[in-house]
Amino acid sequence: MRGMALLASGTFRRTPLERSDQRVSWERTDQAFFSSGACHILAWTCRDAHPDQGIELASLYLLGEQHPLHTYARWNGWAFDASGWNSEAELRRVNAEFEGRAVERVERIDVDLAEFCRLHVHRMPHQYWRDPIPRARAYVARFTPPWEA
Repeated sequence: MRGMALLASGTFRRTPLERSDQRVSWERTDQAFFSSGACHILAWTCRDAHPDQGIELASLYLLGEQHPLHTYARWNGWAFDASGWNSEAELRRVNAEFEGRAVERVERIDVDLAEFCRLHVHRMPHQYWRDPIPRARAYVARFTPPWEA
């Protein structure tokens, strides 16, 4: 499977309980977990799973926001996030429509995971209830990348 119905990351925005209790957040579906709260983990894992493909990492920023709305992997016009592989333009459009605000910019990520987390107040893998990397690897493996389709 290449992708599923493309849903905005905000569709799965965490509740106050999910934000305060890592176990409750962890127990959400894979799509919910990797859409909101661990999208950056999924993006890095996707890139690492395909080291020879030149996959980049990028973040969407809504108009006027300092921190990213959503982080994903991208390759040749395609974007990989919790909805699988979809058009990057469509990913931007769906998120902007859901939020009711324009995507001001998309920034390529040129720092490592630790620096990204520090800059944007995101969790490192060891800060989750359990290690999210094996879960992310299994999730990435469910989707056929566009260069294999």
